[in-house]
Parts: sequence; structure tokens; C-alpha cells
Amino acid sequence: MNLLSVSNLSKIGREKPLFTGVTFGLDEGHKAALIGRNGTGKSTLLNTIAQVLQPDEGTVVINKSAGVSYLRQNPSFNASDTIRDHIFSSDSPKLHTIRDYEETCAEMESGINDSLQKKYDALTLKMEQGNLWNYESQVKSILSVLGINDLKRRMGELSGGMVKKVALAQVLVEDTKLLLLDEPTNHLDITTIYWLQNYLAQTQRSVLMVTHDRYFLDAVCNHIYELDRNRIKLYVGNYSAYLEKKTTEAEIEANAERRIESVLRVERDWLMRGPCARGTKAKARIQHDMALINREKFQTDKGFTFEVQGRRLGGKILELHNITKNFPKGFAMKGEVSPSASTASAATLSAGAAPATPPVISNFSYTFNKGEKIGVFGDNGSGKSTLLNIITGEIQPDSGTIVKGENTVFAYYKQNPVFKNLDLTVLEYVKEAAEVMHMNDGTTLSASQFLEQFGFEGKIQHSPVSTLSGGERKRLFLVRLLLSNPNFLILDEPTNDFDIFTMNILEQFLMGFKGCLLIVSHDRYFMDKVADTLFILEDDGSVSGYVGKCSEYIEYRKMKQAEEEEKSRKEKQQKKSEAKSSAPVQTRTRKLSYKEQREFEALEEKIMELEEKQKTLEEAMSSADYATSSAAGAEYTSIAKELESAYARWEELGSLA
Repeated sequence: MNLLSVSNLSKIGREKPLFTGVTFGLDEGHKAALIGRNGTGKSTLLNTIAQVLQPDEGTVVINKSAGVSYLRQNPSFNASDTIRDHIFSSDSPKLHTIRDYEETCAEMESGINDSLQKKYDALTLKMEQGNLWNYESQVKSILSVLGINDLKRRMGELSGGMVKKVALAQVLVEDTKLLLLDEPTNHLDITTIYWLQNYLAQTQRSVLMVTHDRYFLDAVCNHIYELDRNRIKLYVGNYSAYLEKKTTEAEIEANAERRIESVLRVERDWLMRGPCARGTKAKARIQHDMALINREKFQTDKGFTFEVQGRRLGGKILELHNITKNFPKGFAMKGEVSPSASTASAATLSAGAAPATPPVISNFSYTFNKGEKIGVFGDNGSGKSTLLNIITGEIQPDSGTIVKGENTVFAYYKQNPVFKNLDLTVLEYVKEAAEVMHMNDGTTLSASQFLEQFGFEGKIQHSPVSTLSGGERKRLFLVRLLLSNPNFLILDEPTNDFDIFTMNILEQFLMGFKGCLLIVSHDRYFMDKVADTLFILEDDGSVSGYVGKCSEYIEYRKMKQAEEEEKSRKEKQQKKSEAKSSAPVQTRTRKLSYKEQREFEALEEKIMELEEKQKTLEEAMSSADYATSSAAGAEYTSIAKELESAYARWEELGSLA
């Protein structure tokens, strides 16, 4: 079934057309991505499809029976709404019923009266008739995974990162068949991104998204739409297939370009001889030659190898000795509170409030060596940014010392950089850091040339910083940092607003960087490329190390989790066996018969099988596919009843064994 039809869509940008004549469709089950350089109009196209913006030409038709949910890059919200209000603001009758049921249950915790009981009974019946219990379970599962636990908090109290999570939860729980997602992985930690990746890969809903996460693209998408030169082109397959096809296309176009240039060499000589244009054939030949000369020429992506003449590091680079940091109770880590709430909590801390337990960073020591490239891994709120702020002196540790080498020069990229003078032009701003970048081969790059490599070309270099978008300002801030020629780079989520092509350039720079690198990023592909060691921030505040890539650590953690679950299962079974063997002798009124003994042994096996089946069904109940989760829920209920009966019989026979 076709869910989306886009026909001849066009939109004019700030200086030129963003896209023209865009035509494509999306069928049920299609998972598609829009990719392209920054400024090509990906988000604008998504906004136009979602009918937030009106096109200059063309039409967008969305199947009325499908419904559409749209995650904006910068979600809008009513600051006075609670999280529950925002998430359940959809027109979906199913969500309204679930919201009313949850609110009624919350009210009943304070006391029950006849009116409330009647309301509860009516909603329970409505939930039963609509077969909404599994749907409710999915909603709760999504909120839990995203760390959304207090639904009474006001949207205005939340940080930008938490707002994005709530907005993501809203579109995922809605009863629609089409998802439009603009940078859905921004502000999510790597573990949550991995969950979202699996969710979108398994769901039957269609997806059209903009993302720069290349592992995410590979795992989720089966269609890639590239916006280039104001046009859109479809590549069937995931991102890896797209890259292969692009390579083949580039080879074909380069060969065709060489053939055309070979022909034109002969034709230019003919034209230079001044042929008589009175004949029809001569006129046609001249027109053909002029068309070839004025053709849109094949352009390869700019290749740029960074081999920078870096600043020398000394023998002592940076030493951390027994660093510990606590925050007071109620102080939420980055991504959990608004700036005003953070300020208030900081004031509480300075006033001597009791620290939380466990500490964010606990007794951490490390000596950095030349050329180390270390990624910082941890869930949201684990203290990744806190660690970077301590190292750079933005905040002070509660205990411990930091020893910085005399020749160590930090460059710290923050998620939300501050610009002191927005009236400076883009070029003036970066020239404050350096006029040129010195390369290892003795050549230099001017500030203007360096800007071009990061997408600041032409007129934009002479535009005031104030005219740039938020994403462009972040990219500009990074360019200035790199031009300052540091020998210790500290980057906190540098990739949030970069396109894939810019990230490739940044990766080249970092891979050739001779100094030390400490980086926080949710982009697993990026982390795999630039970091070969990880700092793992644990729940108890300790920091452990892992030698290897980020993706390798994720697989290692999955294996350890499976081992722990198996150990827990065995311990549970052991406790049952011990409870059976320790039953008082006086309760054993008689011995088991041979038949009962066989039944008892069979029951133990049956209970284990049913428990394993329940575990499998719990995962299936969280499936994005409603039919799958509904069937799993029904089977889960049936098995629960069977287990209850089996437990009762097992205990009865166990008392006689």
C-alpha cells in the first residue's frame, strides 16, 4: 500500500533553489533515508512533506488511513504541559484511552471512591474491548528505555536533550503507519540508539528519516534518497549498497567525461578554424559542440588529506590523580534539567548540600600518553561531560589533583558553544584563531581554504556569524578550534549537526592528528574510526578501561549481559532446589509414588521451559509490530496460567519428595 506520494516538489532557499522537481513515493514497510550535504535542503524537504512548510511548487499526498508522526530536529512544545500531556497529545483514540486509564490509576493511589471506581471499571472494560493491554505495555516499554519516568514534570523544565527524547517517545507511541524522523539519534546515548535501531528495523511502520549515523542507516534503511544538485535520486539498498553504487557511478561518469573531452579536443580545433556555418550540417555540429562545452560537468567529491604540522607535546601531557566528583541529591546530569534548574542545583552545591551516592566520578586516576585517542562511553547522565569539564578546569573536582604538562594546549569543543561577537563575518571569526594552517609537507592552507573544506564556501564566508543556523555555528566553532592548532583535543558530541560528508573530513583530520584526543560521541561509526580505547563510566562512579573499538565493546557488553542472565537463572533454580531439600521432615506425610516422582521431575523441566518461553514472549511483546506483540501477549497470559498451576502442583509434590 502506498503511504506517501511526492510529486514535482520545489522549494527556494536563502540564495538559490534547494530542490526542484522532487518526485518519489513510499510504500508500506519501506525504510528510507534522505542524505546529502548540509544546506541541500534535507530538513526543509522533510518539513515540506510533513506540511509544516508549504512548497513553492508540487504536491504531497499522505494516505489518510495511515497517519503520520513527525519528529522535528528542534521539537516544539508548550512549556506548561506535563510530559504526559505532550506524549499523549495525539488525536489517537487508543492513546486517549491509555492516558485516561493511567491517570485514573494514579488518582486511585491517593484513595478510592465510588465515582473513581466506576471510572476505572469503565476504562478497564474499554481497554479490554480495544485489546489495548499490549499496546499499553509497548508504550511503557518505550518510555522506560528512553529514561522517561516522571510523567508529571513540565516540558519547560527539561533540557534540549530530554525534550528530544520526549518528542521521540511521542512519535513512537502514536498509532500511525508513517514516521518522519529528523536526526532521531541526536542526544541519545549509544545504548539507546542501539535499541532505537532495532525497533525501527523490526517495525512494520514506514520510515523516512534524516540521520548522519552510518551504522544506523545500514541497519534500518532499505532505500537511500540522495539530495544533490537540487535533485533527488533513489538508491535501493542500505547505506553500504549506496556507497558501492556511488563508486560505480563515479567511475562511469569519469570515463564518460574523459571520452567527451577527447572528442572536444578535435571539435575545438575544428571550431578554431572558423568553419562556414551556412550549411545545415555545420550549424548542427556547432550547436552540438557548444552543448558539450556548456554541459554540467562531472564533479568528484573534494578529497582532502589532513597532515597538519601539529604543536609539539612535552614529556608530561596530563595526569589525573584520584579524581572524585559528587553532586547534591536532586542535581540532574546534563540532558536531564533545564539551564535554570542546573544553576539552582549548582547554588545548592556551593551551599554545602549533601552529596548524592554514588559519586559521578570516583577515585579516577590516569596518565595520558602521546598520540592516545580515547572515547568516553556511558549512558546519559553517567558523567561524560562532567569528566571533560573537570579535565579542562571548567569545574573543580571534590578531591584529587590534575597535573597539566607545560606544553599541553587544550582545545575544547562544547555541545553549545558561546560566540562573543556575532557581528564578525565567518572569515573574520576563524582568522582570530589563525590566518593559516601549516601542513606537514611545508605547504599552508589559508583560513578561507580551510573553511571551504567544512562547507563554508563563497558568500557565506563574508556573512555575519549572526546569520548562521545553530548547526552552522557549531561547525564554525569546530573549524576555529582546529585552526588554533592544539595538541590535546577534547570533543563533546561534535557530530550532532554535521552531514556525513563533513564527518568524513573531520575523521580524516582526527585520524592524522598527532596529539591526544578525548571524545564523547553517540555516533558508533565515528567512534570506531577515531578512538581505539574507551573510558567506561560505570554506575558506581568508577571509570574502567576497554582496549578496542566502540562496536566491539557493545558486543562484549551484550555477551556479559547474557552470561549474567544465565547465571541468575541458574541461581534461581538452585534456590528452588534448596528450598525443596530443606522442607521439614514432619510435613512429609508419605513418600512419592513412582508415578508421582516421574511427574515431579517432568514438572521441573516443564517449569524451566515455560519460564524461558515467557522471557522470549516478553521481548516479542515489546515488538513494534502490533500483530506480533498482540499474539505474544495472548500467549504470555496463557502460559502464566499454566505456570501458576504447575508451580502449585510442583510445591505439592515437593513437600512429599
